[in-house]
Amino acid sequence: MGNNSLRGLAVILLGVALATAPALLSAQVSLSTVVDLAQRNSSAVRMAEADVQKSVAALAQAHDAYIPNFGIGSNIGYSHGFPTGQPSLGSATMQSLVLSFSQRQYVKAARAGIDAADLSLKDAREQVALDASTAYIELDAVNRELESTQQQQVFAGRLTAIEKERVEAGVDPHSDLLQADLTTAQLKLKRLHLETRAGVLAQQLAALTGLPTGSITLDRASIPEIPTISATEAPRSLPGIDAARALAQSKLIQAKGDDLMWRRPQIGFGIVYNYDSDKMNNYEQFYRPGTFTPNNVSFGLQINVPFFDFALRAKARQSAAEALRAKVEAEQAQHQNDAQISELTGSLRELDTLAEIASLKQQIASEQLHSVLAQLELGGGAASGSGAAQLSPKAEQLARIDERQKFQESLDAGLELSKARLGLLRALGHMQDWLNELHGK
Repeated sequence: MGNNSLRGLAVILLGVALATAPALLSAQVSLSTVVDLAQRNSSAVRMAEADVQKSVAALAQAHDAYIPNFGIGSNIGYSHGFPTGQPSLGSATMQSLVLSFSQRQYVKAARAGIDAADLSLKDAREQVALDASTAYIELDAVNRELESTQQQQVFAGRLTAIEKERVEAGVDPHSDLLQADLTTAQLKLKRLHLETRAGVLAQQLAALTGLPTGSITLDRASIPEIPTISATEAPRSLPGIDAARALAQSKLIQAKGDDLMWRRPQIGFGIVYNYDSDKMNNYEQFYRPGTFTPNNVSFGLQINVPFFDFALRAKARQSAAEALRAKVEAEQAQHQNDAQISELTGSLRELDTLAEIASLKQQIASEQLHSVLAQLELGGGAASGSGAAQLSPKAEQLARIDERQKFQESLDAGLELSKARLGLLRALGHMQDWLNELHGK
């Protein structure tokens, strides 16, 4: 059994185990496992797989027109006068298509339809992988921000207690205490917002993977670094756009076949066998004695040459219009993707700079916190004769709150940068590089 088969089996067993576990039971699940489960559970992927099966069946149907079909039946009845029907106790028919200029085009169109369905399936799988990866990475960032906010609330509580003592001692004005209370309330609101966002993302992952809500514990170490890519590189083939082009080609060939239907003849072959009876309709009186036989066989070619068939001509025009629309839709998809690449490229440069700035601010805040702690430990530098005012205990809490705030801003900037990079990978046709990173993690 290959590595892919073993990984697939492990994913299935894990999904079954988590799905049957109690809702409160959680298990650490890697990002690659979440992506695999999402691709297996996705309704979009399953619909795309159904389209592939439908396209394969359409090709078989186009081919089978040349394979003789066989059927048996019976025609029993009574007629007055000359028998207008065939009072056959049993009959068998066999017929097939021999020559059709249109059918050859229909076979080609069906093959192009399979290509389009396969590419649409690949595109659906890539989109699901992107959605699952984005939700997983964002939930990890939100959880880290939530932890940081909870730490801020602890620092804010200490700050409020310190300010209350200082106000009662007449050291600080009452407005400083109100400011501390405001900071506490703002952090509470932020924590509630993050908890709501985390719940929404957890629900999204549950819907994507089919696992119970809250049963997934993130594995931060399973998130690989997103491959860097420049928009100056030539885009690879994109499954979604290639699928649109293949579909347009299929419709174009279909339209050509419909056009040939009213322009070219069609030849078919058939065989009919009847076991007739003269018991219900007296054949003997219409035939010379001894000439009637119950076993009758007829076969031959049926040649159809269209002259005036306006219905077929109208259908050909309809098919041509559908082919033109499919071609325009494929071109539109290409233009939209080009615009998305341009937009993401500009955003990526800005987000990269913003992430760098946020990281520097976080480092500065961390250094300032260390400086405040050091000054508090040395008594604010008063002993050194520097003339600097001695720091109060509230300075430590303010520095800690600010450092955590800068840390969260750095997380936000990094998250937006990751989303933009993943989007650019998708737009440039490099999504498989990300999937390889996941499976190699």
